[in-house]
Amino acid sequence: MSELVGDERNADQIAYWNEAAGARWAKHQETLDVLLAPLAEAALARAEVRPGERVVDIGCGCGATLLLLAERVGREGKVLGIDISAPMLARAAERLAKGAPVELVRADATIHRFPRAGFDLLFSRLGVMFFAEPARAFANLRTALRPGGRLHFVAFRTARENPWMMVPLHAAYEHVPRLPPSDPDDPGPFAFGSEARVRRILGEAGFEEIALAPYDLELDLATGKGLDAAVEAALEVGVTNRAVAGQPPELRRAATASIRAALLPFERGSTVPLPAAAWLVSAASA
Repeated sequence: MSELVGDERNADQIAYWNEAAGARWAKHQETLDVLLAPLAEAALARAEVRPGERVVDIGCGCGATLLLLAERVGREGKVLGIDISAPMLARAAERLAKGAPVELVRADATIHRFPRAGFDLLFSRLGVMFFAEPARAFANLRTALRPGGRLHFVAFRTARENPWMMVPLHAAYEHVPRLPPSDPDDPGPFAFGSEARVRRILGEAGFEEIALAPYDLELDLATGKGLDAAVEAALEVGVTNRAVAGQPPELRRAATASIRAALLPFERGSTVPLPAAAWLVSAASA
């Protein structure tokens, strides 16, 4: 696996995903794969990946979509997984079968030199919302596509449309300080919430035939393991984790109790499904 080459404007994200956040995602990979599977499946269905195709998996993380893409392209195809996170890529490498048509690269897609026109498809499950300069990043990614190549990704819509993340966060805010306010365009899980912004970014990057389809679903925070598992998931990854990290034990305990109470009304047997909202985005290279 190559060494990271990163753009300095993405330095904060590079640090974040190579420190505790990346390690947590690697630790909870199995749970997160189950939790986010509906998003991956919806994006893959829309992408219509074919045998023999060459695909870039942007922000491939711990490898869930790498495995699915490799299965679809087969031995005659190729999947290039790119991510900035060393711990997540290490977990992805552990999961690859010997001889899988997959290459992993630790690099910043904003500046990485892709083989020009070497791929049929750019794909991502929640890996494209963290660029400091997204139009520049997508313009660079487009150089990897052959003429007529496709872009398909899934990204969350706005925070208010995603109670699965916001319900635990607001429960934690009863006890811990609020996270610093951020601009809606700042890198983060909801950076692509605005349809107009996504269209502008991709248009500036040179893509055509841009289409966004709203995808509304429920995500089971418990992944079928009950309310305690849902509380743990809320605390371990995402925005709620950032809010409670570093807080005194008594505040964490109080926040945990409030999160449990907030999730209880959503409990259905061993599941705790909450509403989620995403965009299924597609575009084409000229």
